[in-house]
Order: sequence, then C-alpha cells, then structure tokens
Amino acid sequence: MRKLLSLLPQKHRWISLLTILFAIGEVLMETMMPKVIADILNQGIEKQDMSYTLLSGGRLVLMAIFSLVFGVLAAQTSSVASMGFAKELRKALFHRAQDFSFSNIDRLGTSSLITRMTNDVSHVQMAFMTTMRVMLRAPFMLIFATIMAFSINHTLSGVFLCIIPVLSVFLFYVLKNARPRFKKMLKTFDKLNARIQENLIGIRVVKAFARDDWENEHFDNTADEVRNAQIHAERLMILNGPFMQLMIYLCIILILWFGGKMIVFGNMLPGDLTSFLIYVNQILVSLSMVAAGFNFLVISRASVNRINEVLEEIPDIPDSVEEDSSVQDGSIQFRDVSFSYAGNMDNCVLSHINLDIQSGETVGIIGGTGSAKSSLVQLIPRLYEVTNGQVLVGGKDVREYRHSTLREQVAMVLQKNVLFTGTILENLRWGNQEATEEEIIAACKAAQAHDFITDFPNGYQTVLGQGGVNVSGGQKQRLCIARALLKKPKIVILDDSTSAVDTATDSKIREAFQRELSNTTTLIIAQRISSIMDADKIVVLEQGQINAVGTHDQLLETCEIYREVYESQKKGVA
Repeated sequence: MRKLLSLLPQKHRWISLLTILFAIGEVLMETMMPKVIADILNQGIEKQDMSYTLLSGGRLVLMAIFSLVFGVLAAQTSSVASMGFAKELRKALFHRAQDFSFSNIDRLGTSSLITRMTNDVSHVQMAFMTTMRVMLRAPFMLIFATIMAFSINHTLSGVFLCIIPVLSVFLFYVLKNARPRFKKMLKTFDKLNARIQENLIGIRVVKAFARDDWENEHFDNTADEVRNAQIHAERLMILNGPFMQLMIYLCIILILWFGGKMIVFGNMLPGDLTSFLIYVNQILVSLSMVAAGFNFLVISRASVNRINEVLEEIPDIPDSVEEDSSVQDGSIQFRDVSFSYAGNMDNCVLSHINLDIQSGETVGIIGGTGSAKSSLVQLIPRLYEVTNGQVLVGGKDVREYRHSTLREQVAMVLQKNVLFTGTILENLRWGNQEATEEEIIAACKAAQAHDFITDFPNGYQTVLGQGGVNVSGGQKQRLCIARALLKKPKIVILDDSTSAVDTATDSKIREAFQRELSNTTTLIIAQRISSIMDADKIVVLEQGQINAVGTHDQLLETCEIYREVYESQKKGVA
C-alpha cells in the first residue's frame, strides 16, 4: 500500500492531513461532551442549580455543533482525497498498460486489466477513505475515551478491558482467513468480465448462429460462480457486526450491574455512571468501526496486490535508452530469426528466418493457416520481441530504436481492423494529426474509401460506433488502409487487409499503392495470389519456415506449394 500511496499528489496529501486534523477535532468534542453531561447531572440537576444547568447545556450544544462541523469537513476532505487517489491509480495503471507489449497483455488478460482498473481501484479507494475517516478516527476516540473512563472509575474500567482482547483475537482470525476468499472472488470477477466482453464483441456471431440460449446459460453459470464466491467471502465478514453487538451489550449489562451497586453503596454518582456508560459505548463503537474498517482493508488487500502486479509488471519489450535516431530507409533484414510466444526455443512459431528486403520493394507473403505470416511481420515494428536472431530496419537493429521512432515509420494494417468511437475524420487522423484535408482525401482515394465516405449524409463527419460497427468489413479495411497511408511511412504492412473487398477494388488499391508508394517498402500478406502476383518478390512460408522466395513466375516453376495454391485458385475462378 505504501507504493500506491506514493502516487498520491502533494495537493491531496495536504487534504489527507486536514482530514486527520478534523477527525481529531471531532473526537475531542465528542469525548468532552459526556463529562459536561455528568456535571449537569451531578451539579445542576442534583443541586437544582438552574443557571449552572443552562450554562452547561449551552456548552454542550456548542460542542455538538463543533463536532458536527468537524465531522462534515472530515467527510468532505476524505472523499476529495480518496477520489484524487483513485484517479491517480487508474491513470498509473492505464499508462503502465500502454507500455506493455502484446505478450504482457496476453499474460495478464484484457478482462483482468479492466477489473483491476475498475473494481480493484474502487476497493482501494474505499479502503483509503475508510482508513482516514474511520481507522484514524477510531484509535483517537479509543484512546481519549479510555483516558476519560479511567479518570471516572478505575475499578469499573476493568470490565471493558477484559472485552478488548477477545475482540482483538476475533478480528485477527477474520483478517487471516478472509483474504484468500476475497482473492478468489476477484478472480471470478475477471472471468465474468471476460465472458461479457467476449459476448458483446462477438454478438453478431452469437446472433448468426442462434446461440443466445447457450450464451445465456454460460453467463448464468459464471454469474453463479461470482455469487458463490462472494457469499463464501462475505460469510466470514458478516460475523463482525453481530459479534461486536454481543460484546457491546454484554459490556453495558456488566457495567450497569456493577455501577448500580456502586451508586447504591455511595461509591459513585449517577452522573458519573451515565458519562462512564457513554465513554464505554464510544470505546466499543470505536472497536466496531475498526472492525468495519478491517472489512474494507481485507477486501482491498487482495486488490492492492492485483494493482501492484500491474505496476510491477516489467514490459517484455523495453524502450531503447540509447540516443534516438531516425529510420534511414525502408530496408528490412531478418538474420537467423526465431520466435516463440512463450520465449521457449523448443516451441518456436518461426525458425531460422533469413530474409533481405530492399527499400521500396513490394513483397508478398503467402502461406497456409498457422504458417506464422502475421507473427513474422509483427516483429518488424517490434510488437513482439525476437527470441533469437536480429531484425534490422534501415540497417539498424529494431531494439536500438525508440518505440515511437520505429513505429512512426512502420504503418501496419492489422489482420483485425480496429476503429474507434468518433467521426471518420478523427479515426483517419490517428495516422497523422496534422494531415490536411487534401492529404486525407488523397489517402482515402488511394485506399478506395473516398467514394463510400462521401455517400454518407455527413461525409467525413459521419460518427462511427464502437469498433466501427456501422460500416461493413470491406469499408472498415479501406478506412484502416487510408489511416496507415496518412502516416507517410517508410514501411507499410498489410496483414490480409483486403480480404473483405472484391477483386476489382483490390486491384485498384494495388495500382494506387504502386503509384503513390513507389519509394515505400510494402509487405502484403494475402490469401489470394492475385493480390501479390505483381510483387517484386514473394515469400512462401510453411510451418514457420521460409519454403521459397522469388517472383510469381519463378515460384510457379520451382515451388510446389505456391503452384498448388495458384492452380486451385485459378480452377476456383474458372
């Protein structure tokens, strides 16, 4: 928790300090009031001194007002500080996630990261506010009330002193046994989030296959798991309230019994017994508040660990610390490159890749499903780190570039096209925030997107839904291509990014690329040979290894795999 508190801004640290001061002021007022009540009973009412009673009553009212004011101020400042703390936590988690490589995110899980930024941060925020408002106030109340109770009657104080060890043992037992239960509960929340996220992203597939009932059943099962985990965790925590009430009532009964005898025998005044009971109630309520605070602390402890896991996660692909340098050209070299998602050389998806691509060349990449085509090109902008060997861009190892420098010069249209909520223009400007209207239109014309954009009533100001749900798959692909072209990069990678467009449009896009990107290195992953047959060279991948490299005509003569694919597609067209 100390590490997380270091994220608290200086402004909110001062606000937290004010909360403590206001809480102390509130406690002082509350612990002084029972003494005044005792004086009213012993001096004013017992001796029928009306002026003393009214004067003391006035003091009592003022103390109550001050206590109320301090309490309100403490509640306000603790809320402000805890909200500021939560904001900084979420910001730190989000910024940390931006530094992660794909493998880091794969390891932690998208749904788990969402839970940690929402539920876990909320738990920590509540624990922080509870600590300031309750866990600091309660000890002060406990100390001051105990001192005042002892000052009234030493003998009677032994009653609640016997109760405190029993409560302490019970709280320790709860704290020790509840944490693993809440940790398990949070994992079930991750599972629930994953189920919801997967369902909503794939809702069209669910509808298309009429799997609503199946999805509902699985969601209900996951929700039952969450409920059962919550019940299992809370079952222990809910014992706190009844047990505390039992101890409070038992203590009051014993004090009334022994205190009543003392009054009968003249060893204690009625006013003193009344104030003593109030102090004992304050002491036991303070312990109750501590117990309630422990509930939040137990829940937040698991959340703190989960948040720290993210903050302490070391990015698999650290940014270069060397002096930044620009990418000289679009040349690419793979030197004995092997790659494994698990970092295990015994389980490589790419093995001993050696490939030279000159700047400005157009290179086609083809291969069967699972031949690691996407894995190969994702090593170029360093989205994943090579397990062995080197990838050079512009004659320099990609590990020597800053991430921003390298990726600024490598435009990539991923296999899964992603658009964001906002206008078409805002999405296009992801490629270049400073792009002019003429540059945007030129890029869209090259990607064969301009015509369908202008067909929309609002044109480039058309608002896209989340993920671009209100455009077709082919339109989405063309928007993503246009976005990549706006970067004016030295390298363009198209990862099967024209699979959803017709062959005529595909041909026009390739013609535009040859015309507009003559000096740009272009890598095209495709399933259709017609999309890459005009490339300067074609790489044929098989089971993570290069089977052959050559032009279309050369491969037809020398590569059996390429020839079989070509003939099957030619036959299919015929």
